[in-house]
Amino acid sequence: MLRRRKRAEEESEINMTPMLDIVFIMLIFFIVTSSFVKEAGIDVNRPGAVTAERKERGNILIAISESGRIWIDKRDVDVRAVRANIERLRAENPQGAVVIQADKNSKNGLLVQVMDAARLAGVNNVSLAAEVIE
Repeated sequence: MLRRRKRAEEESEINMTPMLDIVFIMLIFFIVTSSFVKEAGIDVNRPGAVTAERKERGNILIAISESGRIWIDKRDVDVRAVRANIERLRAENPQGAVVIQADKNSKNGLLVQVMDAARLAGVNNVSLAAEVIE
């Protein structure tokens, strides 16, 4: 009688391995297929342009605020450290272009300095972000 009870308990166990395999496969699937939104760190009031085009590639975003602060990767960066930050991000994403989101009331000289730092970091594809005017 005791043997029958032990066999019944052993046979009634549920094997969880296939369920865990499916859960891990689904987790990997969702991680691989998810898209991550990159932001520079602040919202910028961009100027409008009729010829503006939407770029969907993974880019290095740089924001210049109205007060002259530079934001890269959600961090406030000094103008002298822009080149080093672009080189670091360029090493992570060699195909990415630099997109500068300058506020329409920001200083033109600061924009030129950031563009120059991007070119010195080895990026030839530098774009300025603008609102699309239809």
